[in-house]
Amino acid sequence: MLTFLALASVVLLGIVPEQSQAIVIYTGWERHALVGSDIRLSCSFFSWRWTSEDVTFSWTYRPDGSRDSISIFHYTGGAAYVDNKGPFRDRLEFVGNPSRRDGSILIKNLEFSDNGTFTCDAKNPPDIVGRPSSVRLLVFEKVPIQAGVITGAIIGVVLGLLVLIVVIYYLMRFLVARRVFSLSVSKHGKKKKEGSQQRQLWTPPPLTCYPLP
Repeated sequence: MLTFLALASVVLLGIVPEQSQAIVIYTGWERHALVGSDIRLSCSFFSWRWTSEDVTFSWTYRPDGSRDSISIFHYTGGAAYVDNKGPFRDRLEFVGNPSRRDGSILIKNLEFSDNGTFTCDAKNPPDIVGRPSSVRLLVFEKVPIQAGVITGAIIGVVLGLLVLIVVIYYLMRFLVARRVFSLSVSKHGKKKKEGSQQRQLWTPPPLTCYPLP
């Protein structure tokens, strides 16, 4: 019986993939930046294993309108390798911390032509099975008018609601205070009127004089 259980365990372990072989990679979804500015593109990962000394990070770039991606950065063996011939020559810097599972890069002096999709891939041996994550970069000459209008509208609506709430609060307090005052005056006046009526209803009996015998 024990032999059978041992064989069954071996078979199950051979069929079910180990959970520790999975790695999940995270990047942002979309980033906006201005021409001439710098931007940090973050990349991190989750792994069931401790951070390996052989951890690797790779970044590729696909310009808008293109189907092909080019390699722009690779980190392996404790050293960073930057593409010195591509569009980010002398403008890309590794700012991550591999020991903390951070493979972020910094792109300097952005240009309009930098618009595109950046994809990060990471490996943490023996965790090497994972899906790369991508972030899209949009470079503008100035803050988009649409975004500014939407932001201003949202702020205006929020401020308007706050003002409306304050006005309603003080209006309710005023109405309640006025109602209490009216009831108090009405009650006091009623008591005064009832007292006056009682005094008017009671009259002393007339004095009768009788002649002396």
